[in-house]
Amino acid sequence: MGHWIIVLVVLPAMVAGLMVLAMRGDLVLQRVASVAAILTLNAIAWALLWSATVQGPEAYFLGDWPAPFGIVLMLDRLSALMLVLLAGLALAVVLYAIGSGWDGRGAHFHALLMFLLMGIGGAFLTGDAFNLFVFFEVLLIASYGLMVHGGGGERTRAGIQYVAFNLVGSSVFLIALALVYAVTGTLNLADLAEKLPALPKGDMALIRVSAVLLLAVFAIKGALVPLQFWLPGTYAHAPGVVAAMFAVMTKIGAYATLRFGTLVFPPDLPATGDLVGTLVLPAALVTLVVGAVGVLGATTLPRLVAFAGIGSMGTVFLAIAAFTPQATAAALYYMIHSTLATAALFLVADLVTRRRSHAGLREVGPAIAQAGLIAALFMAAAIALAGLPPLSGFIGKLLVLDAFRAEMGLVWPVVLGSSFLMILGFARAGSRLFWSPAATDPAPHPVEGLAFCATFALIAGLAVLTLLAGPITDWLSATAEALYDPAATIAANRLGQEG
Repeated sequence: MGHWIIVLVVLPAMVAGLMVLAMRGDLVLQRVASVAAILTLNAIAWALLWSATVQGPEAYFLGDWPAPFGIVLMLDRLSALMLVLLAGLALAVVLYAIGSGWDGRGAHFHALLMFLLMGIGGAFLTGDAFNLFVFFEVLLIASYGLMVHGGGGERTRAGIQYVAFNLVGSSVFLIALALVYAVTGTLNLADLAEKLPALPKGDMALIRVSAVLLLAVFAIKGALVPLQFWLPGTYAHAPGVVAAMFAVMTKIGAYATLRFGTLVFPPDLPATGDLVGTLVLPAALVTLVVGAVGVLGATTLPRLVAFAGIGSMGTVFLAIAAFTPQATAAALYYMIHSTLATAALFLVADLVTRRRSHAGLREVGPAIAQAGLIAALFMAAAIALAGLPPLSGFIGKLLVLDAFRAEMGLVWPVVLGSSFLMILGFARAGSRLFWSPAATDPAPHPVEGLAFCATFALIAGLAVLTLLAGPITDWLSATAEALYDPAATIAANRLGQEG
Protein backbone atom coordinates (compact mmCIF):
# COMPACT_ATOMS: atom_id res chain seq x y z
CA MET A 1 0.00 0.00 0.00
CA GLY A 2 3.04 2.28 -0.03
CA HIS A 3 2.49 5.71 1.47
CA TRP A 4 -1.11 4.96 2.47
CA ILE A 5 0.22 3.33 5.65
CA ILE A 6 1.56 6.61 7.04
CA VAL A 7 -1.65 8.45 6.15
CA LEU A 8 -3.42 6.88 9.14
CA VAL A 9 -0.95 8.68 11.42
CA VAL A 10 -0.39 11.89 9.47
CA LEU A 11 -4.00 12.69 8.50
CA PRO A 12 -5.39 12.96 12.06
CA ALA A 13 -2.38 15.05 13.11
CA MET A 14 -2.82 17.47 10.21
CA VAL A 15 -6.57 17.80 10.71
CA ALA A 16 -6.08 18.40 14.45
CA GLY A 17 -3.57 21.15 13.74
CA LEU A 18 -5.92 22.80 11.27
CA MET A 19 -8.74 22.66 13.80
CA VAL A 20 -6.66 24.40 16.44
CA LEU A 21 -5.25 27.04 14.10
CA ALA A 22 -8.05 27.76 11.63
CA MET A 23 -11.30 26.38 13.04
CA ARG A 24 -11.00 27.34 16.70
CA GLY A 25 -14.27 29.25 16.91
CA ASP A 26 -16.34 27.35 14.35
CA LEU A 27 -17.89 24.20 15.82
CA VAL A 28 -19.80 23.37 12.63
CA LEU A 29 -16.62 23.45 10.54
CA GLN A 30 -14.84 21.29 13.12
CA ARG A 31 -17.66 18.75 12.96
CA VAL A 32 -17.53 18.59 9.17
CA ALA A 33 -13.74 18.21 9.15
CA SER A 34 -13.83 15.58 11.88
CA VAL A 35 -16.47 13.42 10.20
CA ALA A 36 -14.76 13.74 6.81
CA ALA A 37 -11.38 12.77 8.28
CA ILE A 38 -12.80 9.75 10.11
CA LEU A 39 -14.69 8.57 7.02
CA THR A 40 -11.40 8.80 5.11
CA LEU A 41 -9.64 6.84 7.86
CA ASN A 42 -12.30 4.14 7.59
CA ALA A 43 -11.81 3.82 3.85
CA ILE A 44 -8.02 3.64 4.16
CA ALA A 45 -8.20 1.17 7.06
CA TRP A 46 -10.38 -1.22 5.06
CA ALA A 47 -8.03 -0.90 2.07
CA LEU A 48 -5.07 -1.71 4.32
CA LEU A 49 -6.95 -4.72 5.70
CA TRP A 50 -7.48 -6.01 2.17
CA SER A 51 -3.83 -5.40 1.30
CA ALA A 52 -2.55 -7.19 4.42
CA THR A 53 -4.84 -10.13 3.69
CA VAL A 54 -3.85 -10.49 0.04
CA GLN A 55 -0.23 -9.34 -0.04
CA GLY A 56 1.00 -10.14 3.46
CA PRO A 57 3.07 -7.98 5.85
CA GLU A 58 4.54 -4.73 4.61
CA ALA A 59 7.06 -2.37 6.22
CA TYR A 60 7.11 1.39 5.72
CA PHE A 61 10.45 3.11 6.37
CA LEU A 62 10.16 6.84 7.08
CA GLY A 63 12.81 8.81 5.24
CA ASP A 64 14.09 5.54 3.70
CA TRP A 65 16.20 4.97 6.79
CA PRO A 66 16.71 1.21 7.25
CA ALA A 67 15.93 -0.65 10.45
CA PRO A 68 17.01 -0.39 13.20
CA PHE A 69 18.06 3.25 12.68
CA GLY A 70 14.87 4.77 11.29
CA ILE A 71 11.22 4.85 12.21
CA VAL A 72 9.41 1.79 10.87
CA LEU A 73 5.69 1.15 10.54
CA MET A 74 4.61 -2.46 10.13
CA LEU A 75 1.33 -3.44 8.47
CA ASP A 76 0.09 -6.99 8.90
CA ARG A 77 -3.29 -8.63 9.39
CA LEU A 78 -3.40 -7.91 13.13
CA SER A 79 -2.49 -4.22 12.90
CA ALA A 80 -4.91 -3.75 9.99
CA LEU A 81 -7.70 -5.38 12.00
CA MET A 82 -7.11 -3.06 14.94
CA LEU A 83 -7.09 -0.03 12.63
CA VAL A 84 -10.47 -1.01 11.16
CA LEU A 85 -11.85 -1.46 14.68
CA LEU A 86 -10.45 1.94 15.75
CA ALA A 87 -11.81 3.80 12.73
CA GLY A 88 -15.26 2.22 13.00
CA LEU A 89 -15.56 3.03 16.68
CA ALA A 90 -14.34 6.59 16.09
CA LEU A 91 -17.10 7.15 13.53
CA ALA A 92 -19.81 6.03 15.94
CA VAL A 93 -18.33 8.14 18.75
CA VAL A 94 -18.03 11.34 16.74
CA LEU A 95 -21.60 10.99 15.46
CA TYR A 96 -22.85 10.47 19.00
CA ALA A 97 -20.85 13.48 20.23
CA ILE A 98 -22.41 15.65 17.54
CA GLY A 99 -25.92 14.29 18.06
CA SER A 100 -25.81 14.71 21.84
CA GLY A 101 -23.99 18.04 21.83
CA TRP A 102 -21.11 16.72 23.95
CA ASP A 103 -18.55 18.17 21.53
CA GLY A 104 -19.77 21.68 22.30
CA ARG A 105 -19.32 21.47 26.08
CA GLY A 106 -15.61 22.16 26.06
CA ALA A 107 -12.84 23.45 23.87
CA HIS A 108 -11.06 21.40 21.21
CA PHE A 109 -13.03 18.16 21.50
CA HIS A 110 -12.55 17.26 17.84
CA ALA A 111 -8.87 18.27 17.78
CA LEU A 112 -8.17 16.10 20.84
CA LEU A 113 -10.08 13.23 19.25
CA MET A 114 -7.88 13.52 16.15
CA PHE A 115 -4.71 13.45 18.26
CA LEU A 116 -6.08 10.42 20.11
CA LEU A 117 -6.67 8.63 16.80
CA MET A 118 -3.13 9.50 15.76
CA GLY A 119 -1.69 8.02 18.96
CA ILE A 120 -3.74 4.83 18.92
CA GLY A 121 -3.26 4.27 15.19
CA GLY A 122 0.48 4.79 15.54
CA ALA A 123 0.63 2.34 18.45
CA PHE A 124 -1.04 -0.32 16.28
CA LEU A 125 1.26 0.34 13.31
CA THR A 126 4.67 0.91 14.86
CA GLY A 127 7.38 -1.66 14.30
CA ASP A 128 9.67 -0.12 16.91
CA ALA A 129 9.39 -0.42 20.70
CA PHE A 130 10.55 3.15 21.37
CA ASN A 131 7.99 4.60 18.98
CA LEU A 132 5.37 2.53 20.75
CA PHE A 133 6.32 4.53 23.84
CA VAL A 134 6.07 7.78 21.86
CA PHE A 135 2.59 6.97 20.60
CA PHE A 136 1.57 5.94 24.12
CA GLU A 137 2.46 9.44 25.28
CA VAL A 138 0.59 11.09 22.41
CA LEU A 139 -2.60 9.22 23.20
CA LEU A 140 -2.11 9.82 26.94
CA ILE A 141 -2.01 13.59 26.46
CA ALA A 142 -5.02 13.57 24.16
CA SER A 143 -7.00 11.21 26.38
CA TYR A 144 -6.40 13.40 29.42
CA GLY A 145 -7.80 16.39 27.56
CA LEU A 146 -10.86 14.37 26.58
CA MET A 147 -11.15 12.95 30.10
CA VAL A 148 -11.65 16.40 31.65
CA HIS A 149 -13.82 17.61 28.74
CA GLY A 150 -16.73 19.57 30.16
CA GLY A 151 -15.03 20.26 33.50
CA GLY A 152 -16.07 19.31 37.02
CA GLY A 153 -14.17 18.60 40.22
CA GLU A 154 -14.64 14.82 40.28
CA ARG A 155 -13.70 14.53 36.62
CA THR A 156 -10.55 16.57 37.14
CA ARG A 157 -9.49 14.50 40.17
CA ALA A 158 -10.07 11.27 38.26
CA GLY A 159 -8.10 12.68 35.33
CA ILE A 160 -5.13 13.57 37.54
CA GLN A 161 -5.13 10.05 39.00
CA TYR A 162 -5.30 8.61 35.49
CA VAL A 163 -2.36 10.68 34.26
CA ALA A 164 -0.25 10.06 37.37
CA PHE A 165 -0.67 6.30 37.18
CA ASN A 166 0.05 6.20 33.45
CA LEU A 167 3.14 8.36 33.89
CA VAL A 168 4.47 5.77 36.32
CA GLY A 169 3.82 3.18 33.64
CA SER A 170 5.66 5.34 31.10
CA SER A 171 8.68 5.57 33.40
CA VAL A 172 8.76 1.79 33.77
CA PHE A 173 8.44 1.49 30.00
CA LEU A 174 11.50 3.67 29.46
CA ILE A 175 13.54 1.65 31.97
CA ALA A 176 12.60 -1.58 30.20
CA LEU A 177 13.49 -0.14 26.79
CA ALA A 178 16.84 1.08 28.12
CA LEU A 179 17.67 -2.43 29.34
CA VAL A 180 16.74 -3.98 26.00
CA TYR A 181 18.75 -1.43 24.03
CA ALA A 182 21.78 -1.79 26.30
CA VAL A 183 21.85 -5.52 25.62
CA THR A 184 20.88 -5.68 21.94
CA GLY A 185 21.60 -2.25 20.45
CA THR A 186 18.20 -2.13 18.77
CA LEU A 187 14.53 -1.57 19.58
CA ASN A 188 13.12 -2.61 16.23
CA LEU A 189 10.72 -5.48 16.93
CA ALA A 190 11.67 -7.62 13.94
CA ASP A 191 15.36 -6.97 14.60
CA LEU A 192 14.89 -8.03 18.23
CA ALA A 193 13.18 -11.22 17.08
CA GLU A 194 16.36 -12.17 15.22
CA LYS A 195 18.91 -11.06 17.82
CA LEU A 196 17.41 -12.26 21.12
CA PRO A 197 17.70 -16.03 20.42
CA ALA A 198 21.46 -15.60 19.87
CA LEU A 199 22.17 -13.69 23.08
CA PRO A 200 24.93 -14.97 25.37
CA LYS A 201 23.79 -16.47 28.65
CA GLY A 202 25.19 -13.57 30.63
CA ASP A 203 22.66 -11.17 29.08
CA MET A 204 19.58 -13.34 29.53
CA ALA A 205 18.82 -12.10 33.05
CA LEU A 206 18.55 -8.48 31.86
CA ILE A 207 16.24 -9.49 29.03
CA ARG A 208 14.07 -11.42 31.45
CA VAL A 209 13.81 -8.40 33.75
CA SER A 210 12.94 -6.13 30.82
CA ALA A 211 10.25 -8.60 29.67
CA VAL A 212 8.65 -8.52 33.13
CA LEU A 213 8.72 -4.71 33.17
CA LEU A 214 7.19 -4.49 29.69
CA LEU A 215 4.49 -6.92 30.72
CA ALA A 216 3.71 -4.73 33.73
CA VAL A 217 3.33 -1.71 31.44
CA PHE A 218 0.99 -3.58 29.12
CA ALA A 219 -0.98 -4.80 32.15
CA ILE A 220 -1.47 -1.17 33.20
CA LYS A 221 -2.71 -0.22 29.75
CA GLY A 222 -4.97 -3.29 29.62
CA ALA A 223 -6.35 -2.94 33.17
CA LEU A 224 -5.07 -6.33 34.28
CA VAL A 225 -5.19 -7.16 38.01
CA PRO A 226 -3.47 -5.97 40.19
CA LEU A 227 -2.92 -2.86 38.04
CA GLN A 228 -6.55 -2.22 37.13
CA PHE A 229 -7.61 0.05 40.00
CA TRP A 230 -7.16 3.26 37.96
CA LEU A 231 -9.82 2.26 35.41
CA PRO A 232 -13.19 2.24 37.29
CA GLY A 233 -12.85 5.78 38.61
CA THR A 234 -11.39 7.12 35.39
CA TYR A 235 -13.95 5.64 33.02
CA ALA A 236 -16.88 6.20 35.37
CA HIS A 237 -16.15 9.93 35.66
CA ALA A 238 -15.27 10.51 32.01
CA PRO A 239 -17.98 11.81 29.70
CA GLY A 240 -19.91 8.85 28.30
CA VAL A 241 -18.88 9.55 24.72
CA VAL A 242 -15.21 9.73 25.79
CA ALA A 243 -15.43 6.53 27.83
CA ALA A 244 -16.87 4.81 24.75
CA MET A 245 -13.79 5.86 22.78
CA PHE A 246 -11.58 4.67 25.63
CA ALA A 247 -13.02 1.15 25.13
CA VAL A 248 -10.42 0.60 22.42
CA MET A 249 -7.55 2.03 24.50
CA THR A 250 -7.43 -0.91 26.90
CA LYS A 251 -7.07 -3.15 23.86
CA ILE A 252 -3.67 -1.57 23.21
CA GLY A 253 -2.35 -3.42 26.26
CA ALA A 254 -3.69 -6.71 24.94
CA TYR A 255 -2.40 -5.95 21.43
CA ALA A 256 1.10 -5.13 22.71
CA THR A 257 1.18 -8.26 24.89
CA LEU A 258 0.23 -10.38 21.90
CA ARG A 259 2.68 -8.63 19.58
CA PHE A 260 5.66 -8.88 21.96
CA GLY A 261 4.69 -12.36 23.13
CA THR A 262 4.68 -13.82 19.61
CA LEU A 263 7.43 -11.78 17.95
CA VAL A 264 9.94 -10.57 20.56
CA PHE A 265 9.47 -12.91 23.56
CA PRO A 266 8.01 -16.14 22.13
CA PRO A 267 7.60 -19.12 24.51
CA ASP A 268 10.61 -20.90 22.97
CA LEU A 269 13.00 -18.01 23.67
CA PRO A 270 15.58 -19.26 26.21
CA ALA A 271 15.85 -15.90 27.98
CA THR A 272 12.16 -15.68 28.90
CA GLY A 273 10.54 -19.07 28.29
CA ASP A 274 6.77 -19.05 28.76
CA LEU A 275 7.01 -16.02 31.04
CA VAL A 276 4.11 -14.14 29.47
CA GLY A 277 1.70 -17.05 29.70
CA THR A 278 2.79 -17.95 33.22
CA LEU A 279 2.18 -14.45 34.59
CA VAL A 280 -0.87 -13.48 32.52
CA LEU A 281 -3.07 -16.54 33.10
CA PRO A 282 -3.64 -16.18 36.88
CA ALA A 283 -3.90 -12.39 36.58
CA ALA A 284 -6.52 -12.75 33.84
CA LEU A 285 -8.62 -15.13 35.94
CA VAL A 286 -8.57 -12.73 38.89
CA THR A 287 -9.36 -9.80 36.56
CA LEU A 288 -12.41 -11.65 35.29
CA VAL A 289 -13.65 -12.26 38.83
CA VAL A 290 -12.98 -8.65 39.92
CA GLY A 291 -14.89 -7.33 36.91
CA ALA A 292 -17.89 -9.59 37.55
CA VAL A 293 -18.05 -8.76 41.27
CA GLY A 294 -17.72 -5.07 40.41
CA VAL A 295 -20.68 -5.30 38.04
CA LEU A 296 -22.75 -6.96 40.75
CA GLY A 297 -21.88 -4.36 43.38
CA ALA A 298 -21.70 -1.17 41.28
CA THR A 299 -23.60 1.81 42.68
CA THR A 300 -23.64 3.88 39.48
CA LEU A 301 -24.32 2.91 35.90
CA PRO A 302 -21.01 4.21 34.44
CA ARG A 303 -19.09 2.36 37.17
CA LEU A 304 -21.01 -0.82 36.30
CA VAL A 305 -19.97 -0.48 32.66
CA ALA A 306 -16.36 0.20 33.68
CA PHE A 307 -16.23 -3.04 35.70
CA ALA A 308 -17.83 -4.89 32.80
CA GLY A 309 -14.99 -3.58 30.66
CA ILE A 310 -12.47 -4.91 33.18
CA GLY A 311 -14.16 -8.30 33.06
CA SER A 312 -14.02 -8.35 29.27
CA MET A 313 -10.31 -7.56 29.38
CA GLY A 314 -9.87 -10.51 31.74
CA THR A 315 -11.44 -12.76 29.10
CA VAL A 316 -9.20 -11.34 26.36
CA PHE A 317 -6.01 -11.76 28.41
CA LEU A 318 -7.13 -15.24 29.44
CA ALA A 319 -7.24 -16.34 25.81
CA ILE A 320 -3.94 -14.61 25.04
CA ALA A 321 -2.25 -16.38 27.96
CA ALA A 322 -2.82 -19.80 26.37
CA PHE A 323 -0.45 -18.78 23.53
CA THR A 324 -1.87 -21.09 20.90
CA PRO A 325 -3.24 -20.07 17.49
CA GLN A 326 -6.71 -21.35 18.42
CA ALA A 327 -6.83 -19.37 21.67
CA THR A 328 -5.38 -16.27 19.99
CA ALA A 329 -8.10 -16.37 17.32
CA ALA A 330 -10.67 -16.55 20.15
CA ALA A 331 -8.97 -13.59 21.86
CA LEU A 332 -9.14 -11.50 18.70
CA TYR A 333 -12.81 -12.30 18.17
CA TYR A 334 -13.63 -11.42 21.76
CA MET A 335 -11.52 -8.26 21.53
CA ILE A 336 -13.64 -6.99 18.63
CA HIS A 337 -16.83 -7.94 20.46
CA SER A 338 -15.90 -6.39 23.79
CA THR A 339 -14.81 -3.11 22.18
CA LEU A 340 -18.15 -2.67 20.43
CA ALA A 341 -20.25 -3.90 23.37
CA THR A 342 -18.45 -1.83 26.02
CA ALA A 343 -18.60 1.30 23.88
CA ALA A 344 -22.31 0.77 23.20
CA LEU A 345 -23.05 0.35 26.90
CA PHE A 346 -21.11 3.51 27.78
CA LEU A 347 -23.23 5.43 25.27
CA VAL A 348 -26.38 3.92 26.77
CA ALA A 349 -25.17 4.95 30.23
CA ASP A 350 -24.75 8.49 28.94
CA LEU A 351 -28.26 8.48 27.48
CA VAL A 352 -29.65 7.38 30.83
CA THR A 353 -27.55 9.70 32.99
CA ARG A 354 -28.42 12.83 31.06
CA ARG A 355 -32.12 12.04 31.33
CA ARG A 356 -32.06 11.21 35.06
CA SER A 357 -29.63 13.98 36.08
CA HIS A 358 -27.65 11.43 38.14
CA ALA A 359 -26.01 8.06 37.55
CA GLY A 360 -26.93 6.29 40.81
CA LEU A 361 -28.52 2.86 40.80
CA ARG A 362 -29.75 3.05 44.40
CA GLU A 363 -31.53 6.39 44.31
CA VAL A 364 -35.02 6.61 42.90
CA GLY A 365 -34.95 9.11 40.09
CA PRO A 366 -37.37 10.54 37.57
CA ALA A 367 -38.70 8.40 34.76
CA ILE A 368 -36.47 8.28 31.69
CA ALA A 369 -37.55 9.97 28.49
CA GLN A 370 -37.54 7.56 25.51
CA ALA A 371 -37.29 4.77 28.09
CA GLY A 372 -38.43 1.99 25.77
CA LEU A 373 -35.78 2.70 23.15
CA ILE A 374 -33.00 3.09 25.70
CA ALA A 375 -34.11 -0.07 27.54
CA ALA A 376 -33.83 -2.05 24.30
CA LEU A 377 -30.31 -0.74 23.73
CA PHE A 378 -29.33 -1.49 27.33
CA MET A 379 -30.67 -5.03 27.10
CA ALA A 380 -28.83 -5.77 23.84
CA ALA A 381 -25.51 -4.41 25.12
CA ALA A 382 -25.90 -6.16 28.50
CA ILE A 383 -26.69 -9.49 26.83
CA ALA A 384 -23.60 -9.09 24.67
CA LEU A 385 -21.24 -8.24 27.55
CA ALA A 386 -22.60 -10.96 29.81
CA GLY A 387 -22.06 -13.55 27.08
CA LEU A 388 -25.66 -14.65 26.58
CA PRO A 389 -27.04 -15.85 23.24
CA PRO A 390 -27.78 -14.85 20.56
CA LEU A 391 -25.15 -12.08 20.29
CA SER A 392 -21.41 -12.34 19.71
CA GLY A 393 -20.45 -12.45 23.40
CA PHE A 394 -21.88 -15.97 23.60
CA ILE A 395 -19.87 -17.09 20.58
CA GLY A 396 -16.73 -15.39 21.87
CA LYS A 397 -16.89 -17.10 25.24
CA LEU A 398 -17.58 -20.45 23.57
CA LEU A 399 -14.44 -19.99 21.50
CA VAL A 400 -12.43 -19.16 24.62
CA LEU A 401 -13.82 -22.13 26.53
CA ASP A 402 -13.13 -24.43 23.59
CA ALA A 403 -9.50 -23.28 23.58
CA PHE A 404 -9.23 -24.35 27.25
CA ARG A 405 -10.77 -27.82 26.98
CA ALA A 406 -7.63 -29.28 28.57
CA GLU A 407 -8.06 -27.02 31.63
CA MET A 408 -11.79 -27.27 32.22
CA GLY A 409 -11.41 -27.66 35.97
CA LEU A 410 -9.73 -24.26 36.40
CA VAL A 411 -10.83 -21.93 33.61
CA TRP A 412 -14.40 -23.01 32.86
CA PRO A 413 -15.82 -22.43 36.37
CA VAL A 414 -14.31 -18.93 36.50
CA VAL A 415 -15.61 -17.93 33.05
CA LEU A 416 -19.09 -19.37 33.62
CA GLY A 417 -19.34 -18.13 37.21
CA SER A 418 -18.30 -14.60 36.27
CA SER A 419 -20.85 -14.61 33.46
CA PHE A 420 -23.57 -15.53 35.95
CA LEU A 421 -22.55 -12.70 38.30
CA MET A 422 -22.59 -10.24 35.42
CA ILE A 423 -26.07 -11.39 34.41
CA LEU A 424 -27.26 -10.71 37.96
CA GLY A 425 -25.60 -7.29 37.99
CA PHE A 426 -27.08 -6.22 34.66
CA ALA A 427 -30.52 -7.55 35.60
CA ARG A 428 -30.41 -5.60 38.88
CA ALA A 429 -29.40 -2.38 37.10
CA GLY A 430 -31.98 -2.79 34.34
CA SER A 431 -34.77 -3.48 36.82
CA ARG A 432 -33.86 -0.40 38.85
CA LEU A 433 -33.63 1.85 35.80
CA PHE A 434 -36.54 0.73 33.67
CA TRP A 435 -38.98 -1.24 35.89
CA SER A 436 -38.93 0.40 39.32
CA PRO A 437 -41.56 3.10 40.04
CA ALA A 438 -40.21 6.54 39.22
CA ALA A 439 -40.28 9.47 41.63
CA THR A 440 -41.60 11.86 38.97
CA ASP A 441 -42.73 11.84 35.37
CA PRO A 442 -40.02 12.09 32.73
CA ALA A 443 -38.78 15.57 31.96
CA PRO A 444 -39.01 16.62 28.31
CA HIS A 445 -35.88 15.70 26.41
CA PRO A 446 -35.01 15.92 22.71
CA VAL A 447 -34.93 12.61 20.88
CA GLU A 448 -31.32 13.04 19.66
CA GLY A 449 -31.76 10.89 16.58
CA LEU A 450 -28.10 10.97 15.55
CA ALA A 451 -26.96 9.84 19.02
CA PHE A 452 -29.43 6.94 18.96
CA CYS A 453 -28.32 5.98 15.44
CA ALA A 454 -24.68 5.89 16.55
CA THR A 455 -25.53 3.62 19.48
CA PHE A 456 -27.66 1.38 17.29
CA ALA A 457 -24.74 1.16 14.83
CA LEU A 458 -22.54 -0.40 17.51
CA ILE A 459 -25.27 -2.91 18.36
CA ALA A 460 -25.61 -3.62 14.64
CA GLY A 461 -21.87 -4.28 14.57
CA LEU A 462 -22.37 -6.95 17.24
CA ALA A 463 -25.14 -8.49 15.14
CA VAL A 464 -22.89 -8.58 12.07
CA LEU A 465 -20.13 -10.12 14.16
CA THR A 466 -22.61 -12.81 15.19
CA LEU A 467 -24.09 -13.51 11.75
CA LEU A 468 -20.68 -13.64 10.07
CA ALA A 469 -18.97 -15.52 12.90
CA GLY A 470 -17.90 -18.35 10.58
CA PRO A 471 -15.94 -16.38 7.96
CA ILE A 472 -14.67 -13.92 10.57
CA THR A 473 -13.24 -16.67 12.79
CA ASP A 474 -11.66 -18.32 9.72
CA TRP A 475 -9.94 -15.03 8.90
CA LEU A 476 -8.89 -14.57 12.52
CA SER A 477 -7.51 -18.11 12.64
CA ALA A 478 -5.30 -17.34 9.65
CA THR A 479 -4.24 -14.11 11.38
CA ALA A 480 -3.29 -16.04 14.52
CA GLU A 481 -1.32 -18.59 12.50
CA ALA A 482 0.63 -15.75 10.89
CA LEU A 483 1.45 -14.27 14.32
CA TYR A 484 3.03 -17.53 15.45
CA ASP A 485 5.06 -17.75 12.25
CA PRO A 486 6.58 -14.26 11.99
CA ALA A 487 9.01 -15.09 9.19
CA ALA A 488 7.10 -12.91 6.71
CA THR A 489 7.14 -9.95 9.11
CA ILE A 490 10.88 -10.29 9.68
CA ALA A 491 11.48 -10.63 5.93
CA ALA A 492 9.51 -7.44 5.20
CA ASN A 493 11.64 -5.62 7.76
CA ARG A 494 14.84 -7.01 6.23
CA LEU A 495 13.93 -5.56 2.82
CA GLY A 496 14.41 -2.11 4.29
CA GLN A 497 17.80 -3.08 5.70
CA GLU A 498 18.92 -4.29 2.28
CA GLY A 499 17.48 -1.28 0.41
